[in-house]
Amino acid sequence: MQFTDGKWKRLTITSVCILLGNALLAFLVAAFIIPHDIIMGGTTGIGIVLNKINPWFDTAIAVLVMNILLLLFGLMVLGKKFFLSTVASSVLYPLMLIGMQRIPHIGELTDDPTLAAIFAGTLLGISLGLVMRVGSSTGGVDVINLVFHHWFHISLSFLVYLSDLVVLGAQAFFSDPQKILLGILVLVLETILLDQTIIIGKSKVQIFVVSDRYNEIRELLLTRLDVGVTMTLIETGRLEKSQEGVLCVLPSRKLHDASELIRSLDPNAFMTVTKIKEVRGRGFTQERTYMQAVAPRTKKEKGTK
Repeated sequence: MQFTDGKWKRLTITSVCILLGNALLAFLVAAFIIPHDIIMGGTTGIGIVLNKINPWFDTAIAVLVMNILLLLFGLMVLGKKFFLSTVASSVLYPLMLIGMQRIPHIGELTDDPTLAAIFAGTLLGISLGLVMRVGSSTGGVDVINLVFHHWFHISLSFLVYLSDLVVLGAQAFFSDPQKILLGILVLVLETILLDQTIIIGKSKVQIFVVSDRYNEIRELLLTRLDVGVTMTLIETGRLEKSQEGVLCVLPSRKLHDASELIRSLDPNAFMTVTKIKEVRGRGFTQERTYMQAVAPRTKKEKGTK
């Protein structure tokens, strides 16, 4: 199979995100979760429970064994595509955790459990976000959630919450109330940072402009700001006047310039600004191409009165 420059770039970014995400996950568990007995979900949480029951069960080894077994289970039920997208994290994370736990004094970075929980939740959201933003999975308990979703068509989000609840509940028997509250703090921070990490660098803003000078606004956005524009047919509400609206998706840093350009042409222009989480297509996730401009249509050609 031959790889183009674009495919090599995507493969490199995917590999870096998976490696960095798993290394960060292993670090936070070794540095903050295990030393401070903070509860968490997933196979890591199950490994912590097993270690509490019998210290003979090494947490990292238990996670590795569970991940491999669940990965093979997922291969049988969900197929090769799932296996290939998950195998890296399922093996990398526990192996990295074994290495991280052997770093001298890694669990002594802080003696404040609250500070440890804050760092753990923040880094957990970032690490999982790095892996998920390139379409990979961390494996583990997620395999069970995906299998039950495949078999019974139960909401995946419900299964994720249910599995975390079961794992956290099991750890609650070995933890005092403060540790339980710290575990909840970790989950809250994880959820916030996970969403932000997945969409970081992908979010844009969308502006929609209603103005009698729509053709001039279109030209300025295309030429001055070098952004794409879509024209939409609209009809004003009170006057029932047919005209065109200007729809444009652009980076946040260009929003101020776009607003100033529009205001300089028409101070009375109506403009809405909407936050877009992710944009795909030509000019964003694909290389931009410049096409021959078409001359503006006249009112006669548009069929307006």
